[in-house]
Amino acid sequence: MKLKSAPRSAPRSAPRPAPRVGFVSLGCPKAAADAEQILTRLSAEGYEISGNYDGADLVIVNTCGFIDAAVEESLDAIGAALAENGRVIVTGCLGAKGNVVRETHPGVLAVTGPHALAEVMEAVHAHLPPLLANEHDPFVDLIPPQGIRLTPDHYAYLKISEGCNHRCSFCIIPSLRGDLVSRPIGAVLKEAETLVDAGVKELLIISQDTSAYGVDVKYRTGFAAGRPVKTRLYELCKELGELGIWVRLHYVYPYPSVDDLLPLMAEGKILPYLDVPFQHASPRILKLMKRPGDVDRVLERIAAWRKAIPELTIRSTFITGFPGETEAEFNALLDFLDTAQLDRVGAFAYSPVTGAAANALPGALPEALREERKMRLLRHQEDISTQRLEAKIGRRLTVLVDDIDDEGAIARSAGDAPDVDGLVYITDGHDLEVGEFAEVTITDCDVHDLYAELSAEISAAP
Repeated sequence: MKLKSAPRSAPRSAPRPAPRVGFVSLGCPKAAADAEQILTRLSAEGYEISGNYDGADLVIVNTCGFIDAAVEESLDAIGAALAENGRVIVTGCLGAKGNVVRETHPGVLAVTGPHALAEVMEAVHAHLPPLLANEHDPFVDLIPPQGIRLTPDHYAYLKISEGCNHRCSFCIIPSLRGDLVSRPIGAVLKEAETLVDAGVKELLIISQDTSAYGVDVKYRTGFAAGRPVKTRLYELCKELGELGIWVRLHYVYPYPSVDDLLPLMAEGKILPYLDVPFQHASPRILKLMKRPGDVDRVLERIAAWRKAIPELTIRSTFITGFPGETEAEFNALLDFLDTAQLDRVGAFAYSPVTGAAANALPGALPEALREERKMRLLRHQEDISTQRLEAKIGRRLTVLVDDIDDEGAIARSAGDAPDVDGLVYITDGHDLEVGEFAEVTITDCDVHDLYAELSAEISAAP
């Protein structure tokens, strides 16, 4: 319902202070994208945003509920907000398990699920009304066209779809976020253009299953700037590749359609980088996970990708200690790493998730063994990752500067996504600027990071 301003005849009182909302956001980049939408709407309506509880009129906690450890972290964050402030609205993935939140913290004001902007704002309005028309100057509270973002100014996450059609036995994302719903391609491209106009130099494309973009709408034709464009990952990447910035793909399932993206990488339209969640390398374990199980075909595809794009960086994640995993099956995973020669690898010890089908599988392994195998995998991968980085010593690379400190500049190469991959330390980069592209020559490396000098300095040396 639209709020009405006071009648003209009413005595004019001093405007009340802008209502202040504390905000805490947990979880993955997809959750952060939801948080950015909420923060943008709050700011547009004249709410002040606070990074702490002190002085806030209420607090919003954007939660994660993917694994039990994340549930506990979210519940602790809600408890802390209640203790410090007392007036708390809960949103995010844990909010989809509303009974868990209410049973643990019955004093919360409202609980909504993920990707629920309208429901969150309805709850905020109910418990902390916005300023009236005669109290709120929209020009003072004008927000930038790109909205409020939680990332630095020079890169941004671009979410292209919500939900997932897969039913992996270890995962409850479909029950939290629903089936795949692709955003209209025109809206995605418009958001991308707005971000680039605001100075963004790198777009990180995210979703639960990036390769499946458009499947739910049968790749129907949408419109971007009046032009017909198919709602499909290839067409999306082709359009994004015309923006003149870095475009990085995350959460890409190894469907055959991924092969179609290689020419775009070769042309420099999108980064030669794929984040592919392989999860395991035992056909039997993959079948129990309800994941594609043709490991030989995966290795063939990786080899073909590398042949077509030699500079391709492949990142993946794996689960150790899945129910029933034998020592031989774990060793098969290590052998897979030796053959695949992946650049970046993350590992998670299997964690039972309330509501996941895998909980009913026989052969649950002790937590200590699950963790021990995770550490063995990471140590095994360290040698592979180091060798992949050593091959870059002496090469000239383009990097994007993230920070400047007393030691020089801290940047990332095309093979490094923020927060999850390595860094490039430029020892003579003090005069560079954050958000600037620079040409460097790699001089050294360690297990995770590269060290470099500005190429111009090196080339000028005798």
